[in-house]
Amino acid sequence: MIVQGRVWKLGDNVDTDQLLPGRYLSLTEPAELATHCLEDLLPGFSQKVRPGDILVAGENLGCGSSREHAPLALKALGISCLVARSYARIFFRNVINLGLSALTSAEAASGLEQGDEVRIDLQTGQLENLSRPFRCSVPVLPVFLAEIIDMGGMTTYVRHKVRARQVQPVAKEEGL
Repeated sequence: MIVQGRVWKLGDNVDTDQLLPGRYLSLTEPAELATHCLEDLLPGFSQKVRPGDILVAGENLGCGSSREHAPLALKALGISCLVARSYARIFFRNVINLGLSALTSAEAASGLEQGDEVRIDLQTGQLENLSRPFRCSVPVLPVFLAEIIDMGGMTTYVRHKVRARQVQPVAKEEGL
């Protein structure tokens, strides 16, 4: 799979409250959450971002609260991929579980600039900057994580695996 889009560049230690301010946690619709994504850090972001755009950050992206609202808002906006030097562990897993690609590369994170147009081949790990001369390789995700993303998230992935194995419910034993 190839993703292509404009780079939105963030710094280090961008927490989930910056990605989606906590005052919007009562919202439940992804499209509604998306309208508030990064609004304090990058005013107007939700109106300027285009489907396919790529979010690039430094160290520890998604630190803070482990809530899923932030990656859900990013996905609802159409962000196609995250690239960072590193991620907070639970945020990384939430991103994958929701079906959004998250690549880890210090070289890419430091070599890309705000507004660059970038193409990334998620299967080979080749990243090409279409705006200026810059290319690098990024580590690809393990196959099972790529499958989760390709299927749109963990829920669909698990349903598919259960159906593929035709898992039968376990019958209750007598006396239990």
